[in-house]
Amino acid sequence: MQYELTVALRGIMPPIWRTLDVPGNLTLHNLHEVLQVAMGWENAHLYLFQVGRQVYGESGREWAMPVADATTMTLAEIAAKTSAFTYEYDMGDSWVHEITVGQTREGNGEDRPRCTGGARACPPEDCGGPPGYEGFLAAITDPRHEEHDALLEWVGGQFDPEAFDLTAVERVFSRLR
Repeated sequence: MQYELTVALRGIMPPIWRTLDVPGNLTLHNLHEVLQVAMGWENAHLYLFQVGRQVYGESGREWAMPVADATTMTLAEIAAKTSAFTYEYDMGDSWVHEITVGQTREGNGEDRPRCTGGARACPPEDCGGPPGYEGFLAAITDPRHEEHDALLEWVGGQFDPEAFDLTAVERVFSRLR
């Protein structure tokens, strides 16, 4: 079974979002890897999924709360319980993604994750979550801002918050098995 997922970053306006078509047999850990590619993150931080009251994450980590192993729960099992859950990436910056399960369809046995749509660039890693991202955007768009040059250098010289390259995301997904 293939699932359509809509993923949107919480606390960012206009929204940063992606639409994905993913196999239901993905574990939540595998879904984390798919989300990293689709959103444009660098997979440099911890993550958690929250489904109702249950939290899933990496096993073997010391958590301040009970966390179930994300490698043992599949998307199909989650979708059977709920049509919406959250994914938090980077507990320091707290990038919370709202995930909504949409339509399902039969898979053909060779299905892989696909990105079918999206809008806006992923914020840079370690920019401070939604409030930090807002400050980052204010600084890079104002040449008189005291951090303008340093922040542009930090992100490689340029950053277009409106950019989203579906073809580039699909190119990475086409190499995944």
